[in-house]
Amino acid sequence: MAANNPNSPRQKMINLMYLVFIGMLALNVSTEVLDGFKLVESGLLRTVSSSSSRNERVFDDLNAYHEQNPEKTGIWYDRAKQVKAKSDSLYTYTQDLKNRIVRKSDGKEGNPEKLKHPDDLNAAYEVMFEQGKMDGERLKSEIDTYREYISSMVTDESIKNIIENNLSTELSDNARENKQTWEESMFFQMPVAAAITLLTKLQSDIRYAEGEVLSDLLKNIDIKDYRVNTIEAQVIPQSQIVMRGQSYVADIVATAIDSTQRPAVFVNGKMLPPEANGRFTVGTGTTGNFPVKGYIELATGNGNTLRREFSTSYSVIPQSATVASLLMNVMYPGIENNLQIAVPGIPSHNVTATMTNGTLTRKSDDVWIARPAKAGVEAVVSVTAKTADGRMQEMANTTFKVRPLPPPSVFLTVKDSKGNVEKFEGGALGKSTLLSTESITVAIDDGVLNVPFTAVKFDVMYLDAMGYDVKATAQGANFSDEQKNMIRGRAKGSHIFIRGVVARGPDGSERTIKTAMDVIIN
Repeated sequence: MAANNPNSPRQKMINLMYLVFIGMLALNVSTEVLDGFKLVESGLLRTVSSSSSRNERVFDDLNAYHEQNPEKTGIWYDRAKQVKAKSDSLYTYTQDLKNRIVRKSDGKEGNPEKLKHPDDLNAAYEVMFEQGKMDGERLKSEIDTYREYISSMVTDESIKNIIENNLSTELSDNARENKQTWEESMFFQMPVAAAITLLTKLQSDIRYAEGEVLSDLLKNIDIKDYRVNTIEAQVIPQSQIVMRGQSYVADIVATAIDSTQRPAVFVNGKMLPPEANGRFTVGTGTTGNFPVKGYIELATGNGNTLRREFSTSYSVIPQSATVASLLMNVMYPGIENNLQIAVPGIPSHNVTATMTNGTLTRKSDDVWIARPAKAGVEAVVSVTAKTADGRMQEMANTTFKVRPLPPPSVFLTVKDSKGNVEKFEGGALGKSTLLSTESITVAIDDGVLNVPFTAVKFDVMYLDAMGYDVKATAQGANFSDEQKNMIRGRAKGSHIFIRGVVARGPDGSERTIKTAMDVIIN
C-alpha cells in the first residue's frame, strides 16, 4: 500500500490537520491589527489623492508658464515632464503589484480597497518572488533608481534628506546579519493588509517626492510669481502611524514664504502659539482616524492677507504585536519552534521578546526560535517595543501550550523503478530494493512536524514453519549482515517484520515504537 495515497484515511487526516494549522495561524493575526492597517490605508489613500491633485495643479502652472514663454521656461518644463513620467511609471508599477497581490489572495475580482482576506500571509511573498519575474528585486532596483534621480533634482538639503529616508531600501542590522535581502525582509510572511499598506505608503512617498521637485522647478521659473500665485500649505508628519499613548507630531509649513515673516497657523479651530514655529502636537488617547484641518495666514507685500487651507489626517492604532507560531498555538520541547513576532509601525530591531518556561532567541528580523523547557507547562511570550519617543512599551502577551512530541513512525526511504525516492511504511516490496536499502528511518513526518529521531536498535524477524520467531538485532539504524542474509533467504510472498525499534528523540529521551512494519517480499 502506498504511504501517501491521497485517498487513504491517513492522508485525509494529514490534510485536515494542515487546514486546521493554517486556520489557527490566521487567527493569530489580531483583528485589531488588521483594522489598524485598514485605517492607515484609508488615510494614506486620502493623502495620495490630495498630493496627486496638488502635483497636477503645479504641473498645470508649469505648462501655462511654458506656453507663455517657452524660451525662458524650456529647461525647467522639460525636467518637470521627466519627473512626472518617472514618478507615474513607478507609481503605476506599484499599483500593479497591489492588484496582483490582492488577486492572488481574493481572486481575479480582488480590490485593494476592499480586502476579503487581509490576513493572508502567502500572497505578497508569492507575487514578489514569482519565478521568472522576481518583482521584489525589480521593485527595489526601481526605487533605488528613482530615489537617486529625484534626489539629484532637489536643491534643499532638508527636503532631500526626507525624500532619501522615505525611499530608502537600506537593510536593517538584523537583515544584514541574517543575510536577508530587502525584499525578503519586507514581504516574507507579511499579511496582505500590511503589504498593501506598505505599497500605498510607497505611492504616497512617490507623490510627495514628485511634488517637492515640481514645486522647486516652478520656483526656479520666477520666485516672485511662485510666492504670490502658487503658495501651498503643507502638513509634514513625523509619522502617520501612531500607537495609542504616543503623540502625533506634524510640522505645518507654507512653502516659498518670506523668511522675515512668521505665518499664523490655525489647526482644528485653534491658533498655534508663535513659539511652536508651526509644529502641531496632540496626544493620542484612543484609536481611530483623526483629522488635521486648518489654514495658514500670511501678510503680503501690499498689506493684504494671504490665506491657504490644508487638510490631512492621522491614524492611531492599538498597542499590539503579531505573534504567529508556525505550529499553531502549540510548542514542543526538544525542537526549535519558529515564531513570527512583529509590531506594526515599529522597526524589527526595536522589538524585543521573552518567554516563560524556556528560551526565546531571534533568528531573523521577525522570526524567533522558541525552545520550551517542560511539557505540560504553558509558555507565555511577552513582546516589548521601543516607540518613536524612546520609551519601552509592552505590546502583547501570548500564551502557548507546551506538549510532548507525538510518537515517531518507522519507514524506509526507497527508490522506485524510475529512481524516484519514496517513503515506504509497509506492504509489498521487491527483495532487491529492500536489500539495497541501507537503513531504517525514524521520524515525526506527518505534514506538520518534521522531526528526525536517531535509531538505537531494531529487530528483523519472521515466523518459521513451526510458527516460532526467528529474529536478528541491529545496533543503530543500518541493517546488519545477519539481517540482510535473513532477507535473502526468504521466498517471494513471505513476510518479514521490522519491529522492536528503539529511537532517541531530539530531547535525548528514548522511545520504543510498539507497531511493527510488515514487509511482503515481492
